[in-house]
Amino acid sequence: MTKRKRYSAEFKAKVALEAIREELTTAELAKKYGIHPTMISGWKRTVIENMAAAFNGQATAEPTISAAEVEKLHAKIGQLVVERDFLSEASSFVLGAGGKKR
Repeated sequence: MTKRKRYSAEFKAKVALEAIREELTTAELAKKYGIHPTMISGWKRTVIENMAAAFNGQATAEPTISAAEVEKLHAKIGQLVVERDFLSEASSFVLGAGGKKR
């Protein structure tokens, strides 16, 4: 099974801006960037609909996460995985084979 390709917000904005300029057709842009024309149309529509939000004075920037915080979260995830596996094995001893009640 193939995984969907994720595009960055910067890439989407760049392509949508080119589509708004209409220097190339949607089909030509799709061929240039190797994406489906429907995606370009959707991105263009989203940009146009949200254009007024750029002037409302409230910044909606995503909060930045430091590398230390990411490391801390990864460590916590690892700890929780170990605990889950331990409890899963312990429950099979208590409840019997398969972890189901008798």
